[in-house]
Amino acid sequence: MNPAHDFREARDFLLDHREDYAGAYQGFGWPRPERFNWALDWFDGIAGRSGDRTALHIVEEDGSEIRLTFEELRRRSDRAANWLRDRGVRAGDRIVVMLGNQVELWETALAAMKLRAVVIPATPLLGPLDLADRIERGRAAHVVVRGADTEKFAQVPGDYTRIAVGGAPEGWLAYEDAGTARITVDGAADDAADDEPFVPDGPTLATDPLMLYFTSGTTARPKLVEHTHISYPIGHLATMYWIGVRPGDVHLNISSPGWAKHAWSNLFAPWNAEATVFVHNYTRFDAGRLMAEMDRCAITTFCAPPTVWRMLIQADLTQLRTPPREALAAGEPLNPEVIEHVRRAWG
Repeated sequence: MNPAHDFREARDFLLDHREDYAGAYQGFGWPRPERFNWALDWFDGIAGRSGDRTALHIVEEDGSEIRLTFEELRRRSDRAANWLRDRGVRAGDRIVVMLGNQVELWETALAAMKLRAVVIPATPLLGPLDLADRIERGRAAHVVVRGADTEKFAQVPGDYTRIAVGGAPEGWLAYEDAGTARITVDGAADDAADDEPFVPDGPTLATDPLMLYFTSGTTARPKLVEHTHISYPIGHLATMYWIGVRPGDVHLNISSPGWAKHAWSNLFAPWNAEATVFVHNYTRFDAGRLMAEMDRCAITTFCAPPTVWRMLIQADLTQLRTPPREALAAGEPLNPEVIEHVRRAWG
């Protein structure tokens, strides 16, 4: 049994029935592999088939941008996985990943999957007390964080590997030493001898843990929720269907790293569909700038929380010359008036 083949068949069935919910509901069957590693079996497979297609496109507030193909991300995540393994990361180890919307976030997520390590996503907004709680209850053995956030860990006790992205203080490992950025945009590497494919230490059971999320803690202390190599990658075939993302699409989801919605719609759902993940980073929301980027970068599917939609309709929505084919809200109910406003402007 080929888990990637079964995954693709299920994926393609949903794509074929995007406009036929009754048929999709009646005919769809969940793949149930015994062994499955989404990063190795699916993502690397996309790189093998369509390696030159853009997987990730990040536009910064200053206008700078980076595009990485599926093949470039495959090689970068292989290199990151080899480097992390050399620094002691093993299958089953738990890694707190606290990064912004930056390339290293996706590299680390893929690398951890390949290693069968377990990612504990964390928002950079967390302070020392919250981080200490997550490391203690999450039994984290490693942390990967932005250099700007390393000071927070001076107050976080524990015996864990400290890895900093972008400026490593004394006592921290520098993620840059992994050399992922030296795999250039044209796919070359300036040190090809170090550019070795990742070889897993063993098979991945579909039921092995993949991610551990802490709940928001709105009404009580945050709870730890486990997701496996089947529940998230395969489960989010449903999210792919709900969003309506298709192969070749450019998908924009406005969500902050560390929250579950980010993994749903900035990782699994679009790459399940073999689409491009598009990110527009900003410090202050600017509806006009966002729509200009959506036009320039040909966004086809768009998902945002109601807060963003309410700010968007304060601007002239018709300035977006080519509206996305699919537009969705997530997180909480959206006012009918907002929906109607968008419908009038975008069709």
